[in-house]
Amino acid sequence: MHDIEPYYNWRHYYIASEDERSPFHAREYSEFEFVDRVYNYVIHPQWDNFGSATLFMKILYTDYDEGYTIIELIGEWNDAIDNDIMFFKRDIIEPLMEYGIDKFILIGENVLNFHYSDDCYYEEWFDEVEDGYIALVNFLPHVIEEFKAIHLDQYFVLGGELEDVSWRTYNPMQFFSKIDGYVQKRLC
Repeated sequence: MHDIEPYYNWRHYYIASEDERSPFHAREYSEFEFVDRVYNYVIHPQWDNFGSATLFMKILYTDYDEGYTIIELIGEWNDAIDNDIMFFKRDIIEPLMEYGIDKFILIGENVLNFHYSDDCYYEEWFDEVEDGYIALVNFLPHVIEEFKAIHLDQYFVLGGELEDVSWRTYNPMQFFSKIDGYVQKRLC
């Protein structure tokens, strides 16, 4: 897992640690010191720790004018033990929402498992985005099934074309446009 880096080809468009409105503003990173881990596996030091023991993230791009952010995730999403959604919602999502972000694109191809607790934070997040949305892109099929099994899919736009997007072939604006177009078709 230490070889899996957050996507870095958009760094010339956006760097969260240089964005004064980002929850990760002024964060410094090491290229050599591996301190975070998912279970017994260290992860690349460029991933951001937001308080979860098993789930890490990277804000790849945020556009405050258009009101969207693209976030890549890695690890195990565990609400049952660590209440990951609470930390994610309170410490990452809410600060972004204060600056007008209401469209969230979560890339989950490196999310290994999901463990459920309850849907309070998901419902709250869904209610607060009002005219926006939360889109799940490239989550593994068994993780999507875990979301569906406990009806969390009602809070997300997922499945269909969002299950296999070659997102690295786009720049962030093109990627958002593609996902937004798909979401708008689904919502109509």
